[in-house]
Amino acid sequence: MAQSAIFVDASFLLAIGGHRAAGTTLRSAITVNYESLIQGILDTAKENCGLENLRMYWYDAAKDAIFTDQHKRIGLLPGVKVRLGRISYNGEQKGVDLKLALDLVGVARNRAASVAFLMSGDDDLAEAVEEAQDLGMKVVLIGIEKPDHRLGVASVAEHLALRVDSIIALPEELVASSFVKAVTWDAEHAAHAAAIAGAGVQPTQQIGAETAEQADPAPKPSTIPAIPTPAMMSAKPKPTVVPQLVVNDYQLIYSSTQQNSGFSGEPSNDLAAIETASEVGSSVAKNWHASTTQTELKVLLADRPLLPAEIDRVLLKDCAQRIGEWKTDIKDVRRALRVAFWEQIDQLT
Repeated sequence: MAQSAIFVDASFLLAIGGHRAAGTTLRSAITVNYESLIQGILDTAKENCGLENLRMYWYDAAKDAIFTDQHKRIGLLPGVKVRLGRISYNGEQKGVDLKLALDLVGVARNRAASVAFLMSGDDDLAEAVEEAQDLGMKVVLIGIEKPDHRLGVASVAEHLALRVDSIIALPEELVASSFVKAVTWDAEHAAHAAAIAGAGVQPTQQIGAETAEQADPAPKPSTIPAIPTPAMMSAKPKPTVVPQLVVNDYQLIYSSTQQNSGFSGEPSNDLAAIETASEVGSSVAKNWHASTTQTELKVLLADRPLLPAEIDRVLLKDCAQRIGEWKTDIKDVRRALRVAFWEQIDQLT
């Protein structure tokens, strides 16, 4: 049929948007105006192809694949279908890519849409894209603009980019307005974040309110955290000690018989990468601490020096955004990430 369908990998979209707004892929560090963001994606797709939209498929993961309040908020928007995978015991998404690939090919096979807009960077979807194209569907990749990247968009695997029919980018102003850093100790910023979190569509479309007059996105004063005391603001952070490294003799190794790849050799002398890793570790710790509960903090400290898988994954992902994946694989860079995280937590607790 002469209509479009949109397939959004939420983890991909929120990670890049969150990194732009807060410098981290940690979801708790950002607040998202989903209504505005989703409407912007719909407008971008229609402007590109001129067709009406069948629906938007929103793919994410949750514990036991149970809808969270956030997923319910998104799923109740007109024309949006939320599809959930599971989060495994170590914090990894399971089943999300498979659901997206099956839906993409299914829509193409049933000729329910002639154009598919895909928001993802995962090269595992390349085969599904080609299958949909073989069935007569045009596949357009929607990315987030990154002018200094040769593809023009951020975090998209080249293997996937080579398979799609074309690549377009979301307007920069849409990304900037839809994501805001959530800083709970800054009263003014907290009010802004709360307003974004509660922002909805037009009153006649707002969901969950009995009447349009009852919908009030403005935050209540009691929800705004207290401003830090002078003692807190005057506290000086402890300097991060950067290890003295002298030899650079790493070689990339791969083993088909093991679960991981890595580097062999002596410690790296790439001090710039290690300093960046320290900055990333401190930033993630600040953002995590600002949005965590006292119970979660106690659990984290009880398991020290082990880090929860979801935090460790954010550390590695944020570091890769800054210095590239291969440098993030260096043992001393990963050590600097984790040491800086713990040092910052020590300063904050």
